[in-house]
Amino acid sequence: MRADTGVAGAYFRSMRAALKALRVYLSGDASPLYAHDLIGQVIVPYVDRLEASFAAWENRVGFMDRFSISRADSGFPVFQNVLTLENDRVSAAERLAAIPDADTLKAEMADFILRHKTFPAALQEQIAERLYLEEIGKGAVFAPFILPETIRVSVNPKNGRPYYVVHWGVFDGTQTLPMVYMATIEDSSEAIARMLVGPDGKLNAKVEIPLPVGGLLNPEFARSFDASAERHGAYSLSPATIAQNLDADFEFLHPKQLRRFVLGPFYSAGVTDNSDRISAILSKVRKDENAWLLTWTLQEVFSISESPAKRGLWSSTPARDVYHIDTDDLEATRQGVSAYQKHALVPHDAYQALYASGEAESIFAGFTVHVVSGNQVISEV
Repeated sequence: MRADTGVAGAYFRSMRAALKALRVYLSGDASPLYAHDLIGQVIVPYVDRLEASFAAWENRVGFMDRFSISRADSGFPVFQNVLTLENDRVSAAERLAAIPDADTLKAEMADFILRHKTFPAALQEQIAERLYLEEIGKGAVFAPFILPETIRVSVNPKNGRPYYVVHWGVFDGTQTLPMVYMATIEDSSEAIARMLVGPDGKLNAKVEIPLPVGGLLNPEFARSFDASAERHGAYSLSPATIAQNLDADFEFLHPKQLRRFVLGPFYSAGVTDNSDRISAILSKVRKDENAWLLTWTLQEVFSISESPAKRGLWSSTPARDVYHIDTDDLEATRQGVSAYQKHALVPHDAYQALYASGEAESIFAGFTVHVVSGNQVISEV
């Protein structure tokens, strides 16, 4: 997309509206993700990161010629934009030092207009670049890999093991999809059990844990867990495969549940062409900020048993989890999950257009639909 075609502006307006509505849905008391297992609480900061990334990209098109998105697939920016954002973030402070502050640039613009009676495009580009660098300099953008964070610690009363709830983010470069992972992991290492588990078999009240904690709570495995989570984060890997890989990488860490929140595809009238049928209907909606459709999938895999460790004189086998795949559901089997949910978020105007076309039932087949009306999201339509 070229910055001067207006297409970029339409795309950013629709994406900004979609992410705002998604945050409203995730944060609302009526949302099942708000009350259930911290999912909404976990995902909202990643939505905030995406909003910061899009705000930065929107400023970037003010001084760069092109901005590329995956028009035919996810509807999200291509991976090179994510990499560029991360690289620019590292050098943001140095580049900002070479650009005058915003007030100085605005004063120069006003003076230029008065003296030359024309618009100072070069100064406008400098302001856009400065705003871009200031935005990414804050650090809270959606990076290719967002390091794990521990948000809950407890003890499994059945086996006395401490367990952690950990989450991390990945922007898949091949499918151009932002994803959030959330895992419940038991820790069978003796040292951590001595520290965290009290004589009553519960979490030791004398140990103060200032949650959230950056990385896995157990420092012995924190760095290697970061590497493992990054290595096994691709969308092409099923949640069951990822859980098995994490399990295989660590003798004393036991992933009991893994959730993956996959955001996308995103459909925007006049911008994406990932569905001719949807695009044709959305194009009838008058305002860009109402001419979009955002979908996401929540996948889950959980352990149904654990094969015990076997230790012999010549060899040993660590404990390994067995994960449930719902083979009665062909789609769950294809995805490699115990369960999944498919959701669609759509503005009221766009939903009306889809409904009037007679296509709503087939387009939303298998989806839970959430309709945006003003500052509210009405679910289960």
